[in-house]
Amino acid sequence: MLLITFAGPGGDRLGIQAGSDIVDVAAAAAECGLDAPATMLDVIRGGATALTALETLLAGDPARLPLETVTLRAPLRPGKVVGVGLNYTEHVAESARTLDTDKELPQRPVLFSKPATAVVGPGEPIQHNGGLTAQLDWECELAVVIGKTAKRVSAQAAMDHVFGYSIVNDISARDQRRSGQWFFSKGQDSYAPFGPAIRTVDDVADPYGLELSLRVNGDVKQKSSTKYMLFRIAELIADISSGMTLEPGDVIATGSPAGVGASFTPQQFLQPGDVVEASIQDIGTLRNPVVDAR
Repeated sequence: MLLITFAGPGGDRLGIQAGSDIVDVAAAAAECGLDAPATMLDVIRGGATALTALETLLAGDPARLPLETVTLRAPLRPGKVVGVGLNYTEHVAESARTLDTDKELPQRPVLFSKPATAVVGPGEPIQHNGGLTAQLDWECELAVVIGKTAKRVSAQAAMDHVFGYSIVNDISARDQRRSGQWFFSKGQDSYAPFGPAIRTVDDVADPYGLELSLRVNGDVKQKSSTKYMLFRIAELIADISSGMTLEPGDVIATGSPAGVGASFTPQQFLQPGDVVEASIQDIGTLRNPVVDAR
């Protein structure tokens, strides 16, 4: 199932995307006289029971709206976004060459965080503050949405804690790394575009067989596959949850493949007026404009 959050009467609403149409869950539930989750977080916390309720709604063939007529929001505002650095072999190599990181493959996941205030949805602007950065970069990443609380879980049990998958564009101000620390570089407002939808885990046959790409103004900058992920999802959940409780709705951004702007010769960075499109197979395209934030 492909789930979205969109702007509607009275605030943000939960939707089910079906091709080029959506089902307004609240409207469909009212029409059928059925109970249904009201928000994305309600679905995540409700687990199998909530998903069954949505399937029941769909079976009733409710009215649909054209997707193009609604304004999409970020699927939810995560309690925390845990980023994973250097998780694709070719990106390790290009980062060592251009960003002075270690050329050796990491032996454990390289982790950082983004605050909830960094999250923006489809179509919302990425803020380019020229007073803070001249090196605003992109990274298309598969996002793992946590469905059940994970605390010290094993790799063998980790996938039971996944609700679904989405896209995060890990925006980075490369010139704001401070003594090796990445938080300000990656955590500023608007530096975590998220969406456009969440594909539930039961609807993804192989999370390591997804093509991903990124375009800037229509030009392809990144093109790869999740099969090249160094630390896989179960390993990431086990490692993170060994010391940090993952809660329903939390997001893990699983790392970027090669092709970031810093890797080009000459280097390429985002500028006001650019449009960035991050795409992952079976999930969709996350499109955001870059605006001058000064």
